[in-house]
Parts: sequence; C-alpha cells; structure tokens
Amino acid sequence: MVRGAGASAPAGLTSAKTNTNQKSLMSVLKAENLTKKVTSPEGMLTIVDDVSLDIAAGESVAIVGASGAGKSTLLALLAGLDEPTSGRVMLAGADLTALDEDGRARLRAARVGFVFQSFHLVPSLTAAENVMLPLELAGRRDARAAAMETLARVGLAQRTGHYPRQLSGGEQQRVAIARAFVTRPAVLFADEPTGNLDTHTGERIVSLLFDLNAQSNTTLVLVSHDRTVAARCGRILQMDSGLLK
Repeated sequence: MVRGAGASAPAGLTSAKTNTNQKSLMSVLKAENLTKKVTSPEGMLTIVDDVSLDIAAGESVAIVGASGAGKSTLLALLAGLDEPTSGRVMLAGADLTALDEDGRARLRAARVGFVFQSFHLVPSLTAAENVMLPLELAGRRDARAAAMETLARVGLAQRTGHYPRQLSGGEQQRVAIARAFVTRPAVLFADEPTGNLDTHTGERIVSLLFDLNAQSNTTLVLVSHDRTVAARCGRILQMDSGLLK
C-alpha cells in the first residue's frame, strides 16, 4: 500500500521500511537450508546438504565443483524444476516451495530462463518459432516481433527460418539463449552451456551470455566445470559433496 502524500509516519518508521524494501528488491534468488535426499541401494543419499545462499538482481554467480558435487541438482532446485526434501527457495519474491507444480510452472514461464548443455530445441520448429514458443504459451501478441529482435541480438538475423538441423552447434545454442532471454527473465540459469561446443565457439557463447546479462540486468546463475568461464562471474560458489563452501 502506498502512503498518501499528506499522511505522516512515526519517527524512524519510514527509514526502516525503506531499508527493508531496498534489501528485498536487491535479493532476487534466495535459498534457506536447502536439502535434497534420494534413496539408493546403499540407503539415503544426500545430494544437496543444507545450502543457503542469497543472489542479488543483476548479479552473475558461478557454481563450480567436481562431477557429482550436486551442482546441477542445486540449479534444478533453485529454478523450481525439482522439489527439495527440506528448506525453501524464494525466487523473484515468491516462495517456490509453497507452490504446486502448476504454480511453479507459471512462475518459471514469467520469471526464469534456461540454457542447458543440450540445446533442447524443437526440431520441427524454425529458429524463430523456437524463440516464439514461450511467448505464445504466455499469450503474447508480439511473439514474432520479439523473437526476431532477440535473434538479431544474438547474431542470427539471417537464420530465423532455419531448422535446428540446418544450424551449427553454436548457432543452435544461440537460438536457445535467445529463447531464454526473449521473456526478459529475472533469472537466467545456465547449466554447462558450452559443454557440447568447441573451445572457440564456447568462448563466443559465454561472451554472449555475459553481454546479455549486462545489457538486460538479468541475474545469471551458471554451472560450469570450466574455471575460466566461472572466473568471469562476479562471484564463485564452490560445491563439494552437496555442501556449499
């Protein structure tokens, strides 16, 4: 509620509320005591162990660690793709862990973008149609115009009518990035986005991700084995056996 211009607040209250609101606006992704356990032939296995973190709007954060450390599982929990055994996730002001699957899906569609190692493009759709897809699902009337503009931003203005099979690996990943950014998400999650690419192409893709992160003020949360890629982030979080160091 906005206080009327003529109303006054008790001494000290306005300042305290302003500070609280500023802090709230700064934090776009927060995990509290996040734990994920699964059953295995050896018994209960803890994949993510009591992880807490706080990521600000516009920040770039890398999550690194050895294979099996729990990085991708943590990313899936933060994005609402998986449910924790305990703990909670706050994403763009909403408690993900308090939502059902439909609620999480709606929040992801509105506030989250994804880029994965496998491009996950629909083979029967053109580059433009792949990028339009999340906008059409959201009922956006400007889906084609927004898709064309975003494809131009990633350097694919001349490839909009091509199908995935007609594109190189780097071009397919750029389509995936355009699809992730076209909704102007609050948070972009990238899980080993250069894993299927050669070194030179991977470097171009990483540069593109960071350029878009800076231009759009979209928070970037990146999982990577590549320390050089991680070093480009503003902050690096180390995972080891499910624990965040």
